[in-house]
Amino acid sequence: MAKVKKVYACTSCGSTSSKWNGKCNSCGEWNTLVEEVVTKPTTQEAKKQAWKGTNISSKSPKPVALPDIVAGERARLVTPDGELNRVLGGGIVSGSLVLIGGQPGIGKSTLLLQVALNVPAKILYVSGEESDEQIKMRAERIGGQASDCFILTETNVTKILNHAKEMEPDLVIIDSIQTLASPYIDSTPGSVSQVRECAGELQRFAKDEHIPVFIIGHITKEGSIAGPKLLEHIVDAVLQFEGDRNYTYRILRTIKNRFGSTDEMGIYEMQANGLREVSNPSELLLSQKDEELSGSAISATMEGMRPMLIETQALVSTAVYGNPQRSATGFDLRRLSMLLAVLEKRCGFQYGQQDVFLNIAGGIRVDDPAIDLAIVSALISSLEDVAIPNDVCFAGEVGLSGEIRSVNRIEQRIQEADRLGFKQIFISKYNTKGLDKERFNINIITIGKIEELYRTLFE
Repeated sequence: MAKVKKVYACTSCGSTSSKWNGKCNSCGEWNTLVEEVVTKPTTQEAKKQAWKGTNISSKSPKPVALPDIVAGERARLVTPDGELNRVLGGGIVSGSLVLIGGQPGIGKSTLLLQVALNVPAKILYVSGEESDEQIKMRAERIGGQASDCFILTETNVTKILNHAKEMEPDLVIIDSIQTLASPYIDSTPGSVSQVRECAGELQRFAKDEHIPVFIIGHITKEGSIAGPKLLEHIVDAVLQFEGDRNYTYRILRTIKNRFGSTDEMGIYEMQANGLREVSNPSELLLSQKDEELSGSAISATMEGMRPMLIETQALVSTAVYGNPQRSATGFDLRRLSMLLAVLEKRCGFQYGQQDVFLNIAGGIRVDDPAIDLAIVSALISSLEDVAIPNDVCFAGEVGLSGEIRSVNRIEQRIQEADRLGFKQIFISKYNTKGLDKERFNINIITIGKIEELYRTLFE
């Protein structure tokens, strides 16, 4: 007879406790302990319940000296999706476990179904949320009829792995991990213990069979992936699929990647027939204006290894009420306050009684410090009501003393601005070391302080 025991598991770190506490003793989070029923089978029952794929590797691993290990390049499955290949570091690594999280309805299932329909390989698409007919309708809308894509609507992780072991596919897609359940855990699907157990079995399957597995994960209202934090530690890569429902753009960011960089980003555009890759985001993130308007500046920024130009928009107006407002969309509000303080202290601009609104066009969020110079230019332009020419862009970090600091990969930023037809670019004078200006057709203007920017551009 199996033993039934109640424990309290933390949804943040996955640790268990015999009694409920308001604060988790392991990670220190409040109100994260949830009750779970754990059934521990006896020794005989455990032997009977052992699923067929448990002993996939009959040979036990033995200690191997580090010099004796042969390190080779891991085999990758290159997909027709160039944005996904870039984010993963060049393709899907054999035997890897990839977790994709995002808000409901953002397009996670559509993205992976497109991959399943377009990759020239045998794909097993497992859905615990939709029926076969629903997936068929989405596939017809996307426009794919791949004969090597097999659909399985199942939530029992044991049956799923048995089917995968018999089929031997080149890629397994799970939609989603919160709907799977192990028959050996007596708790509801999506609980901490179920997610932990199912992720562990998927990891063992991927490593033993050398078959890559993609997992879709739900997120909480705070934006983190639902389930224990252990889930993000188990997988090899964590991708965040984000975007705004009011915009058609979707961004695929890398949070963790054991086989590549964590600074890469892929951009998609949501259309009626699925997601379209955006190979040149600069043209989409720059608004098409017929006339020059104040408060708008173009910045040359970097996302991973990709240079792109984005538009920063600022609005400065007199505060009607007592406390001036500060609002930023797509940019850190605290850094905006710092830039306003630098403009007041070092340059004498009066923003104390002004409402300041800042927006990064296109609905994306930028953390690159090189955007500081464009934001400062947009703020001055809106305050003075003087328009910045449309063929001018900026790339520089602003320090607390008002100096323009150098930024990395300046040649790639200049080359992108030159390719898109810009005539001038403002950079830091400390970025000119080793820079060959003759290689570019764009006029490169070097400045050292914000005062030089004001004298050159606005006077």
